[in-house]
Amino acid sequence: MTSGNFAIVVALALGCGIVDASFGMGYGTVLTPVLLLLGFDAVQVVPAVIASQLVGDVLAVFFHHRAKNVDMSIGSSDFKVGMVLALFSLLGSVIAVLFSLKISKFALNLYIGVLVAVVGVVVLISHQKDRDFSWLRLLFLGSIASFNKGLSGGGYGPIVTAGQLLTGIGARAAIGITSLAEAATCVAAFATHLFAGSVIDWNLTGAMAIGMALSTPIAALIVKKMESKHLKLIIGVLTLILGAVTIFKTVRAL
Repeated sequence: MTSGNFAIVVALALGCGIVDASFGMGYGTVLTPVLLLLGFDAVQVVPAVIASQLVGDVLAVFFHHRAKNVDMSIGSSDFKVGMVLALFSLLGSVIAVLFSLKISKFALNLYIGVLVAVVGVVVLISHQKDRDFSWLRLLFLGSIASFNKGLSGGGYGPIVTAGQLLTGIGARAAIGITSLAEAATCVAAFATHLFAGSVIDWNLTGAMAIGMALSTPIAALIVKKMESKHLKLIIGVLTLILGAVTIFKTVRAL
């Protein structure tokens, strides 16, 4: 990789990382197709996205906690929610592999697109309402998100982040909790690539990790300064957009 391409990848990861660490979604969804358009192979991009997201998620948890957007002290309610979601995401991945569910790619992508869009609409409709926390709603949405992640690798961030708002968790805390839960998923996914003998492009991975690392303190500051109701609104809009784009791409591929 030339120094120019290295700088471009760092800048792209920085931009996508700011969005992801600020609103809990969008890193892999946006960056992966952009890197493919730039000429990188999927076998290079996928492990690099996972590894760099792991770096970003770990640092995002640290900076969001430091900025008091979320309380990740061991034993805190935010930490417990994050660990429960992390466990569900890991179980979802394992279950999907063990059962190898035979669902067509079209049906799966359409289901995820519709589900994400619906959650986005619900968040937008209720973004000014305060909800009481519900473990039942959290476990339900966590199960759906982990199912999506295990089967297709997609639909996790939007469902987990926006879904937490529907369970009564505040917008700032939801973003930090998503980072913790997704970090666990990335550890498992990257370990799988290593054990499977995947060739890791460390130059690409390093460039993306640098961009992600630089994005996290900026994102934590953005979340701290932004009003909760505005965060909810943006999360709802982004979730709806990601769902609509998924539906459009799925239908267009027919």
